[in-house]
Amino acid sequence: MFMRTQRLFLRPVFAEDWRDVFCGIADEAIVRNLARAPWPYTEDDARSFCAGANSETRTRFAITLPEKQGAPVVGMIGFEPVEGGGEELGYWIGKDWQRRGFATEAVCGVVRLAEALGIPSLEAGHFVDNPASGKVLRNAGFEETGELLPTQSNGRGGAQVLARRYVNWIGENAGSVRPAAA
Repeated sequence: MFMRTQRLFLRPVFAEDWRDVFCGIADEAIVRNLARAPWPYTEDDARSFCAGANSETRTRFAITLPEKQGAPVVGMIGFEPVEGGGEELGYWIGKDWQRRGFATEAVCGVVRLAEALGIPSLEAGHFVDNPASGKVLRNAGFEETGELLPTQSNGRGGAQVLARRYVNWIGENAGSVRPAAA
C-alpha cells in the first residue's frame, strides 16, 4: 500500500531502506522512546527490521518526504494486531525531521487508512517522559484511556517504563460507548 498526505508519501519498507533507517533511528534519544528497538541500534538491526517489515499481519510504512532530489526516509509508522485484539500503532521520526508536524501528519494518514480498511480502533502509547508523543496522538484524534501501564523498553535495557495509553475510535465507532478509563 501507498499513501500520500499533504507533504508526505508513506510507502512499504524496502530492504534497501536499511541505511536511511539506521541513520534516522541510531540515536539514543529516539530509541529510548520505543518499546522494541534495542540500544545500541546497529546496522544489522536496521537490515533485519527492513527485511522483515512487511507481512500479512503487519502494516508498516516508510515515511518519506518527496523533494526535488528524491524522497528521504524521515521515519517509520505502522500498526499490527496485539494480544487480546485490536491494532497497536507505533511510529518514530528522525531527529533532523522532528518539530515539523510530520509525525502528526503521518499518524492522521494512517488513521484514515485504518478506517478505509475497516479497522474499528487503533491503540497507542507513549512513555510518560515523552509528552511530545502524547501531543501527536491527541492532535491525531486519539483519546487518553486513563491507563498507565508498565511497558518494556528494549532501548532502555529492557526496563519497565510507565506508558500512557490512548485509543482512536475510528469511523462508525467514533460515537460508540467506550470502555471506562482506569
